[in-house]
Amino acid sequence: MRRPVAIRLSAALGTLALATATGAFLTSPEASAAASGATGYATQNGGTTGGSGGQTVRATTGTAIHQALCSRADSSTPIIIEVEGTINHGNTSKVSGDSCSTAAGVIELKQISNVTIVGVGNGAVFDQLGIHIRESSNIIIQNVTVRNVKKSGSPTSNGGDAIGMESDVRNVWVDHTTLEASGGESEGYDGLFDMKDNTQYVTLSYSTLRNSGRGGLIGSSESDVSNGYVTFHHNLYENIDSRAPLLRGGIAHMYNNHYKSLNESGINSRAGAKAKVDNNYFEDSKDVLGTFYTDQAGSWQVSGNIFDNVTWSEREGDNNPAGPNPQSNTTVSIPYAYALDDAACVPEVVSATAGANKGLRVSDGNCSAESPDPTPDPTDPTPDPTDPTPDPTDPTQPSGTNLSLGAGADGSSKASGTSYGNVRDGDLNTYWSPNGTTGSVSVKWGSATSVSKINIREASGSAGTIGSWRVVNADTGATLTSGSGAGVISFPATSLKKVTFEITSANGTPRVAEFETYAG
Repeated sequence: MRRPVAIRLSAALGTLALATATGAFLTSPEASAAASGATGYATQNGGTTGGSGGQTVRATTGTAIHQALCSRADSSTPIIIEVEGTINHGNTSKVSGDSCSTAAGVIELKQISNVTIVGVGNGAVFDQLGIHIRESSNIIIQNVTVRNVKKSGSPTSNGGDAIGMESDVRNVWVDHTTLEASGGESEGYDGLFDMKDNTQYVTLSYSTLRNSGRGGLIGSSESDVSNGYVTFHHNLYENIDSRAPLLRGGIAHMYNNHYKSLNESGINSRAGAKAKVDNNYFEDSKDVLGTFYTDQAGSWQVSGNIFDNVTWSEREGDNNPAGPNPQSNTTVSIPYAYALDDAACVPEVVSATAGANKGLRVSDGNCSAESPDPTPDPTDPTPDPTDPTPDPTDPTQPSGTNLSLGAGADGSSKASGTSYGNVRDGDLNTYWSPNGTTGSVSVKWGSATSVSKINIREASGSAGTIGSWRVVNADTGATLTSGSGAGVISFPATSLKKVTFEITSANGTPRVAEFETYAG
């Protein structure tokens, strides 16, 4: 019997509500970019190194990610973009430039190469916002969560795919990610991990895919068979209706994955596809391998898998499950080296390693998890000293005295229970909020004071809420600079008595804990 994703989310949502009501929270470990190298088919065709060797920049908004791509010398200049906070529609705008082709409402990796996007610090969440890779190559996405991306309803992004690849994509490694939805197509969602229109040499590793009607596909139709050479290993598929994945043409290698609660079908090999299925653990699921919903058959080679409480339907018409006793009907030659964990320990190993914010732990091939090998720190957010235009949201703490301490403060209408003075008291536990999602707060002095940097620090639990903003010389009304997302903001040194931070868009009610001001 089908157990719809949306219905069975109720228990999980109840747990979340309880945690929120009691003030419980989870902390996440710091992660480093690409701490271990690519695996699987992403190692072929010249390999996948992402932005290795390039400049490292920090981004707390989607607009800042686009700005980093557009600031490169050209579309292939290597870059590592560290992401922290919540990326959403409110802080993701189109940015133009010769080295990029971006769009609002989606993280657009189009016609570019040699890029790493990695979550750091307290984690990176792409909320209702998909990552679109198109006509691009040598891309790494690591240690991020992408959730609730919709193709219908509101807001929509990326055709409803958490991560979608299309149009001549080559060499992508997606690692230690959490990709999740809150239902199926009828609730507005599509696939979690989709590849189509000539996408090749891709690896999805140590990731969690859950609570979705569709796990993902390789090939958008029975005629789209130019995709393939994809590896899936040490992933958790949980509470997925179908497409884990759907494979049309091409070759895919699935090993050491934990499939749990596949409600309708799992690995769907069709239209001449070949699937090599090694040492996976299938649990509490239905029709986990076969050719489904078509008369154009695919094939599979199976070895070492465990089927725990798996049910199989009868073979008839376009429904051809591989079970109840799956046997190989093809052979697949794998060109890369890999170490298999025994299927019996896969649930434990995957639980310890798969998903964002797991410390990038990996399997050692002996049924245990280990931390990645130490590497030189590639996540140093210090800006390139040769960069003539420092990022205005550079997170490096400004030097000198915080001029806001002991100054005055005022602003637009404030939310009940908050105070303007909370932004200049040096206490991160107190904050000011506008009466709504937009508003302004100011710091002021009795005599003219030179200011060239401000640091907007959001209160705990509200990181990523602030969208677009502008900084205003309140003495003259002139805009000193504008942008999006909290952090350190630089502008030409200005002598003034009052400086205003005006929030013009936000994802919810902002909470500004500190409005720090600095001379330099």
